[in-house]
Amino acid sequence: MQHRLNSLILKTLLGLLPVTGLLSLPSAAVAQDEGADAFVEEITVTARRREESLQEVPIAVSAFSGEQLEEIGIVDITALTNQAPNIQLEVSRATNTTLTAYIRGVGQQDPVAGWEGGVGIYLDDVYLARPQGTVFDVYDVERIEVLRGPQGTLYGRNTIGGAVRYVTKRLSEDATGKIKAAVGTHSQFDLVASGSLPVSDTFRIGGTVAKFTHDGWGDYLTTGEENADKDITAFRLSAEWMPSDDLFVRLHGDYSIDKSTSRQGHRLLPGPAGEPVLDDVWDTRAGISQLPASTGGLDPEADQGGLGLLVQWDINDQLQLKSITSSRSDRTESWIDFDNLPADTFDAPVVYDNEQFSQEFQFTYAGDRLDGVFGLYYLDANAFDAFDVVIFSSLTAFTLGDYDTEAWAAFFDFSYALNDQWDLSIGGRYTDDERTARVIRETFLGLGSPYFGNDTAVSITPPSEGVPEFNGKRGDDKFTPRVSLSYAPNDDHNLYLAYSEGFKGGGFDPRGAYNIPEVREGFDPETVESIELGAKSSWADGRLTTNVALFTMDYTDVQIPGSVLLDTDGDGEVDGFAGKVTNAGGAEVQGIEIEAFARFTENFSATFALGLIDADYTEWLEASTDPVTGDPIFVDISDQREFQNTPETTASLNLRYEMPLASGDLALLAGISYRDSTFQFEIPNPLTDQDSFSLIDLSAVWTSGDGRYQAGLHARNLGDEEYIAAAYDFPTVAASVIGFYGPPRTVTGTFSVNFE
Repeated sequence: MQHRLNSLILKTLLGLLPVTGLLSLPSAAVAQDEGADAFVEEITVTARRREESLQEVPIAVSAFSGEQLEEIGIVDITALTNQAPNIQLEVSRATNTTLTAYIRGVGQQDPVAGWEGGVGIYLDDVYLARPQGTVFDVYDVERIEVLRGPQGTLYGRNTIGGAVRYVTKRLSEDATGKIKAAVGTHSQFDLVASGSLPVSDTFRIGGTVAKFTHDGWGDYLTTGEENADKDITAFRLSAEWMPSDDLFVRLHGDYSIDKSTSRQGHRLLPGPAGEPVLDDVWDTRAGISQLPASTGGLDPEADQGGLGLLVQWDINDQLQLKSITSSRSDRTESWIDFDNLPADTFDAPVVYDNEQFSQEFQFTYAGDRLDGVFGLYYLDANAFDAFDVVIFSSLTAFTLGDYDTEAWAAFFDFSYALNDQWDLSIGGRYTDDERTARVIRETFLGLGSPYFGNDTAVSITPPSEGVPEFNGKRGDDKFTPRVSLSYAPNDDHNLYLAYSEGFKGGGFDPRGAYNIPEVREGFDPETVESIELGAKSSWADGRLTTNVALFTMDYTDVQIPGSVLLDTDGDGEVDGFAGKVTNAGGAEVQGIEIEAFARFTENFSATFALGLIDADYTEWLEASTDPVTGDPIFVDISDQREFQNTPETTASLNLRYEMPLASGDLALLAGISYRDSTFQFEIPNPLTDQDSFSLIDLSAVWTSGDGRYQAGLHARNLGDEEYIAAAYDFPTVAASVIGFYGPPRTVTGTFSVNFE
């Protein structure tokens, strides 16, 4: 891999050398009339908090318009994994709507409170502090942007891998409406109805109601329920007021209810009593409904919603003030069966309850040679979770985590045109991050704890564990800069060199033994320093565009789950261990990303994406004992650890052919994506690690000449490839090695009608 990567980097560097005057070509992106091919439409992004052409932004960004996503049959944002290089967006294990996100090898797999994400998820410029409820269904969307690399300057904490921005549509100036229905395999039925109504010349209202359903992809063989079904109801409402040409106000709200059954995985090893591995990867023997809490009010459901207020004031031709206010909350009640067997052991009812308020002010300046943004940001968030783990039929381990975060930041990012060809951009962000934690770990005699309905349970937490409640507080502050230099030899080529930093917040181990002083200290932030060299080019009168980025990242203070050596009786000798997260890791990540669009004829086009990445731990310290002296030491085992959720190669190719048919146009689309072998955890396991695989998608979409009607047929994962997207690995606990698989083959027919 290293030799291949170095060879490609060398070839790409040679290709990036500017050859002034080689071509005299027009702009890379050619603006299209309404209804033209969505793939060549000039895409405007706000990756730098101000409107810019995608081809002019000195950041590695993939942008997908709502029309493009609808045409290729994208259901939710996890499907973007197969469209952009070096990203992994998956449904988290044992969940339906919680997102696991990795970009360029950086992310976070565990969704419990106490852990921070490595990829920022944004809904209409609002940072979502927790991953629950962020597997967004794709509807009513203007575009989705995927920013790769640390975004610590403009997006702040927890974006060291990158950011995903989901941007919803603004309301139409005219009275409009749209109804879209989808029917497919597994009894899929989706219905989305949206509309916009101008109340006056300056005020309009609108909204969307959506229902997404399908039967389970498998079954609970023990209880008769469906596994991996879908039952989501969602609402979005907006009101927009424009009292003058200089002022725009948008009040919007959204709410969704997910009543899908708790999703369980597939055992990869026979059970302790010889239960064989099931043939269907979507069937499960999980028996979670036998627990008393199932009749005590905990029914699987995930609700989330929020309110937002956007005020945009053009103070003059050069200066704009934007205020973004948001309040959001979500609550998930679910079940996890860690051994996927009928018995009550290792079953866990779980509750996630999150709230957040954020306020951001942005001052944008656009001058003749200087443009940029200065901003202030504030976040007040609470993350709460509680779960039981039934160890045996009469013994339960209860954990509660309650975390408060208060963060504020000041940031700026300005670009100065040195001349007609050279631009210098400088930015920075100062963040102050204050966190408090309350953690309770208690063991009960009984099937379930009092929190989950068993009022007869008796606490048997041993005195050696100390007081079961821990209260901690920590503060972190960080300055994250970004500098880039861009060179545009002509209108068709833009080369840039950028340096950026990002950090992921520190915290407290949600599963630590808090009677241990080392654990009570918590763990520090982890940081990434990145250097990126990129080229965005247009060739052959705009018929070919290429975006290339080479990057190298220094990943330090990596937060590593581990253990500490203990002297519990004070005799000076090590006689125990305890769980502890340490900043004992370091890594180097380097790679290359290529994205291209080619229009071969007026009717035939293609898009291509390739990501290569080489990610290696350079340090991974683990507590041990000196075999000679018996003293506690740390041993570097980095050569025994791998990057999780980071395939060395990701690639995709999409072909599109359009032809006239029946007073309209028929678009035929074919896509293939490839993912290299993937480690699910840092410690390799051949049972859970996924071999390389490819997915094939096909679509046929007819659009009437006036754009009012559209009908489509979409086949995703045409080969019905079975691949592991997430896993649990507890081989010493009832041989519990569990795989959670990606979606099976689906075929969906869609029909939509627009009213104007």
